[in-house]
Amino acid sequence: MASGSGPVAALWTEINRCGQNGDFTRALKAVNKILHENKDDVTALRCKIVCLIQNGGFKEALNVINTHTKSLTSDMIGFEKAYCEYRLNRVENALKTIQGIPEQTDKLKELYGQVLYRLERYDECLAVYKDLIRNSQDEYEEERKTNLSAVLAAQSTWENTPPEDLGLPESSYELCYNAACCLIGQGELGQAMKKLQKAEELCRKSLAEDSDMTEEDIDAELAVIHSQMAYVIQLQGRTEDALQLYSQVIKLKPSDVGLLAVTANNIITINKDQNVFDSKKKVKLTNAEGVEHKLAKKQLQAIEINKALLAMYTNQADQCNKLLSSLQTQNPTHPRPVLIQVAQLCREKQHSKAIELLQRFSDQHPESASGIKLTMAQLYLTQGHVTKACDILKSIEEFKYKPGMISALITMYTHEEDIDSAIDVFSQAIQYYQSEQPGSSIHLSLVREAANYKLKYGRKKEATSDLEQLWKQNTNDIHTLAQLISAYSLVDQDKAKALSKHLPSPDKMAFNVDVDELENSHGATYIRKKAAKVVGESQPKEQGPEDVKKKKKKKKGKLPKNYDPNSSPDPERWLPMRERSYYRGKKKGKKKEQVGRGTQGTTSGATAELDASKTATSPPTSPRPGSGTGAPSSSGSSTAIPPRQQKPAAPAAARKKAPPKKKKGGKGGW
Repeated sequence: MASGSGPVAALWTEINRCGQNGDFTRALKAVNKILHENKDDVTALRCKIVCLIQNGGFKEALNVINTHTKSLTSDMIGFEKAYCEYRLNRVENALKTIQGIPEQTDKLKELYGQVLYRLERYDECLAVYKDLIRNSQDEYEEERKTNLSAVLAAQSTWENTPPEDLGLPESSYELCYNAACCLIGQGELGQAMKKLQKAEELCRKSLAEDSDMTEEDIDAELAVIHSQMAYVIQLQGRTEDALQLYSQVIKLKPSDVGLLAVTANNIITINKDQNVFDSKKKVKLTNAEGVEHKLAKKQLQAIEINKALLAMYTNQADQCNKLLSSLQTQNPTHPRPVLIQVAQLCREKQHSKAIELLQRFSDQHPESASGIKLTMAQLYLTQGHVTKACDILKSIEEFKYKPGMISALITMYTHEEDIDSAIDVFSQAIQYYQSEQPGSSIHLSLVREAANYKLKYGRKKEATSDLEQLWKQNTNDIHTLAQLISAYSLVDQDKAKALSKHLPSPDKMAFNVDVDELENSHGATYIRKKAAKVVGESQPKEQGPEDVKKKKKKKKGKLPKNYDPNSSPDPERWLPMRERSYYRGKKKGKKKEQVGRGTQGTTSGATAELDASKTATSPPTSPRPGSGTGAPSSSGSSTAIPPRQQKPAAPAAARKKAPPKKKKGGKGGW
């Protein structure tokens, strides 16, 4: 043993020196040499565990701790064991280890706060950090305040809890960023954007002081701030701007897999059922290793829901059902997976099965029944079952007497011509507000609408009670009194006469009414013409010849050239040619004159000259109906073709003359 004391002492000296220099790899080699000589050396074992932790060997360090449980007790090595379990994402085991350590040091409390944060036990975590800040004074105070602000932001975002005002400064960009997250949770998006812009300025300023930081490193550090900015912009409805900012973050490829997953998920929500191929690429980023340890449960749930929706949009029914089954197992009370499953069933035309699923879920989970029943009513409406939809809506106690629900029920019952049920809805709503909020604006408006509805559908007697109730609330309301008198005049004339005494006198009703303006108004049936103002007594001047307007002479219509005034026109001239009595149809088999037919040397002109059928003894006395030179109808820019006229055949010599040109467009013929 004495012979080995020299080398062992030298090894300890080397371990001490390497520890001060941060060379834990070399220190680990020296520790292993000592443990080779004495494997139960407690100090060497603790040094080995520290060296493994510093080198990232958390699993090896935990194995050493579990192997030497007898020599390494919990009060001796408890912090290191809990830290290894925390880094290996065994958070529940880390919590048990911390709770089993008798002495709670500051570093153990900080680890305890981190474990509680990962377990989303924010109230306990907040108490731990408050105690640390209150009872410790060292250089890590700003880091503790940052963690405390992160807990407040998580409460505001995931639990919808108003954050407690602890007066935390915004001296660093982390503190400023967490303050912006608190504002986002409260819905104050404008102020949150200002905080994020301030955080970006602080980050650039602090990182610019480090000479080793490049512009790419600064952009990578700012990625989380830019992604949060894009989320705020998306919530404000500016999806195009948000998508552009998200894409910039994705291109930077930050090392934080949680940031990439959230950014990709938000892009998928913007794409919805469009740009499906891009969404499929982004889904791969949400499946990266370690994402489940970086995000909150609600974030992971939102990502899985979007995966299921994307599978539904891409007609991957099996994949969609598999994801929905997993979601329902993890959180059976959440209604969103059930709604997606119903949408998938509706795409498969299984509406009855979808309604059964909704009914079963609403019976099992009454706390989520309101939204589920609204979906059931919508499905009934799409199938045309309006009465069933009304019954479902009336069963929702939370929305039963809301003005929007009352309006929807009245509209649907009226569509079904069920006036009695519509009036019953009015009566129940008025009775409810009569007991809960008598005389309120919503109560009086419901009474007025009920009265108008009853008057519209001839329920005069029922409308009188509503109108009387309104008039008693405000006896100065002349309009309501007039409606009441009008209704009673058809039901009880004596009552109408008695009520008419409450009407104001005609003098009061006509007070400040301009009769002339009323008569000359747009709605008056008779407008009284005002007399022209007479400036002076001047005699009317005699009209001279220059004052008499010349009457324009009407031009005579043009007649056909062969018009004969002595002949009577064709009585069938207004009928189409096919319907006239003398129409014989087109002659079939008549060949057109063609050059080269007949005996050699003959011409078509000579043939036409010898054809007796083409000669006429005298011109027609009157043109046939429709054969004049009037303008035929034409379409587009094409030239209209005039109808043929029966004229004597021209001599052969006269045919050498060029034919007249056609006029393009216009109303003329040839």
